[in-house]
Amino acid sequence: MNGDRQAITEQHRRQAKLIWDYHRMGHSPRPCDVAIGLGSHDLGVAGHAARLYHEGLFPRLVFSGGNSPGTLARFPRGEAVHYREHALRLGVPDEVILLEPGATNTGENITLSRQVLAATGVRPQSVLLISKPYMERRSYATTRKLWPEVEVVCASEPWTLDEYAKAIGDERLVIDMLVGDLQRVIEYPERGFAIAQEVPEVVHSAYKALLRAGFDSRSLV
Repeated sequence: MNGDRQAITEQHRRQAKLIWDYHRMGHSPRPCDVAIGLGSHDLGVAGHAARLYHEGLFPRLVFSGGNSPGTLARFPRGEAVHYREHALRLGVPDEVILLEPGATNTGENITLSRQVLAATGVRPQSVLLISKPYMERRSYATTRKLWPEVEVVCASEPWTLDEYAKAIGDERLVIDMLVGDLQRVIEYPERGFAIAQEVPEVVHSAYKALLRAGFDSRSLV
């Protein structure tokens, strides 16, 4: 990891915007058999899941996630539990929601959610993946690898990068997370965790530049 942490410049922001745009899959949300809300630090995932439920896009919703070191303080009872409580406050009926409270990474989110659904007799042909905005591409690639027979539609809150960074309250952390997720998009296929996806040269160049500038706190060791 690079200890030289530069101040955030407009060039860094332009580079981050290229990566942000790449992470977004550009899918139009449409009706699916089930939805999976992928646990993280971002409670907005649960809020967006509630909005899409009220739009009639799915009849059953799995919230998946235990804890990572970055979410334990925010969600002490686990990501999925807190997501469920938030969705209930937003009017999603309790009987719609299934909990998967053990996943600690995206692969487990998908594998364990699939098991939870199968245990209730649900074997979907289409899945609406609801995630943080910059996690769309990685969650898509993971699902296509681990659950290739289902149709995958990605959804997230329609934030711009500037809006998201302001909502999170830590622009540097957001850029670090963009870089870290892109590293996983690039490297996980060789580890068998995800399908390979083309990364445009302009996006790859932005990624390398941000790594050199020290935006690496979420990078793989």
